[in-house]
Amino acid sequence: MSSDAAAAAAGNPLRDAQDRRLPRIAGPSGLVIFGVTGDLSRKKLMPAVYDLANRGLLPPGFSLVGFARRDWEHEDFAQVVYEAVKEHARTPFREEVWQQLAQGMRFVPGVFDDDAAFEVLKSTIYELDKERGTGGNFAFYLSVPPRFFPTVVQQLKKHGLSDAPAGSWRRAVVEKPFGHDLASAQELNEVIHGVFRASEVFRIDHYLGKETVQNILALRFANTMFEPLWNRSYVDHVQITMAEDIGIGGRAGYYDGIGSARDVIQNHLLQLLALTAMEEPSSFDAKALVLEKLKVLNAVRLPSDLGKHTVRGQYTAGWQGGRKVLGYLEEEGIDPKSKTDTFAAIKLEIDNRRWAGVPFYLRTGKRLGRRVTEIAVVFQRAPYSPFDATDTQELGQNALVIRVQPDEGVTIRFGSKVPGTSMEIRDVTMDFAYGESFTESSPEAYERLILDVLLGDANLFPRHQEVERSWEILDPVEAYWDGHGKPEPYTAGTWGPKAADEMLARDGRSWRRP
Repeated sequence: MSSDAAAAAAGNPLRDAQDRRLPRIAGPSGLVIFGVTGDLSRKKLMPAVYDLANRGLLPPGFSLVGFARRDWEHEDFAQVVYEAVKEHARTPFREEVWQQLAQGMRFVPGVFDDDAAFEVLKSTIYELDKERGTGGNFAFYLSVPPRFFPTVVQQLKKHGLSDAPAGSWRRAVVEKPFGHDLASAQELNEVIHGVFRASEVFRIDHYLGKETVQNILALRFANTMFEPLWNRSYVDHVQITMAEDIGIGGRAGYYDGIGSARDVIQNHLLQLLALTAMEEPSSFDAKALVLEKLKVLNAVRLPSDLGKHTVRGQYTAGWQGGRKVLGYLEEEGIDPKSKTDTFAAIKLEIDNRRWAGVPFYLRTGKRLGRRVTEIAVVFQRAPYSPFDATDTQELGQNALVIRVQPDEGVTIRFGSKVPGTSMEIRDVTMDFAYGESFTESSPEAYERLILDVLLGDANLFPRHQEVERSWEILDPVEAYWDGHGKPEPYTAGTWGPKAADEMLARDGRSWRRP
């Protein structure tokens, strides 16, 4: 039950569970972050917790516990959080909010197989229950490399931390990557579900926390002008792009051997495909959403010729943003013989009545032209044009483009007459930008997701069936690549290898330039 419904049930006559104007506020609870010294925690999680507190969405006694291999006192931890908040928080810094939050901060030093440290964690949680009134409700956030997941969840079980006291809850939050293939994902699921029930496990895909991704559903199902066209009768193809202009940074240890397809296509892009292609759910609760997304993922079909319809690339040295950048094989910590892909593109089809014959092109890469994530639904050309061919030479195909980041919004491209005496038609765009239409800025994805974990709302979290099905789709591609040559080089700052353009050209199409 959400906090709104809980308050209504408690008999508050001024509070109606159906009133959407009321913010969803978390009930008594705390958050334990394992790996609290990492980049994700410092840049995203701690600032998100502060922003939630600043927006009045956390309970007064909210508690934050850090667990890591550091010889810190509680005050040292509070100082680290303070610096992270000052540097990365989205909302303005307010001393009174900080003071209230800081009172509930604790730090537990230790390594993941250290029984004594987990006993200290247990007593810390017990003390916070008494001091801060957390009600025994705690979420455990595993901001650690996947190889440590089994150790941490087994330790939580061993020390009784995963068992909630009567009337309370305990939840596990797991960061991607969730496995590196189907077999490893299934093993991880088995370990985690051996400790936490499926409904208590929240797998984070931060893309699903973005306002624009949630807006895909609103755009389709709240408007009658789009849904009738959202099918094979009108759509020519769909392009889903996630491009980054950065290299691997300091992630060589994680990235080499994983590559862009496992890092991005298996989770983010297949989730975006599912939301774009799914049928309307019976309601917007977690079960109904998962059901419709799974139907789409189960209908996804790989091309029969993977050589022609999948591409992988690897960036080489070039110029980007006015400076010379290294190629992937020259990056620190990378094996000079590495065959890891930093660019991946695949063509998929969906075998159902709505989408049969409509290709979905997915691409992702590092060191591309600019940072952008977008979904482009490209419509078919008009079946008959009364205009002379010279009048329409600058006319492309109608397209609806959902911009996930960085300039969040929606663009519609259509043909319009150019002012003048001749009947010349050219593409124009109609733009909706979040920043111009709404006064409130979009919250960070992690704000929404952490709040949903504390509320027990699983709408925006992929279930284990989705994770495993996504690996089933990608594994044959990775197996094919392993046995066929190596990635095609492309210059940093360009839009990927030539083979990616050739892949679409064979179908008589071309990539959009975002």
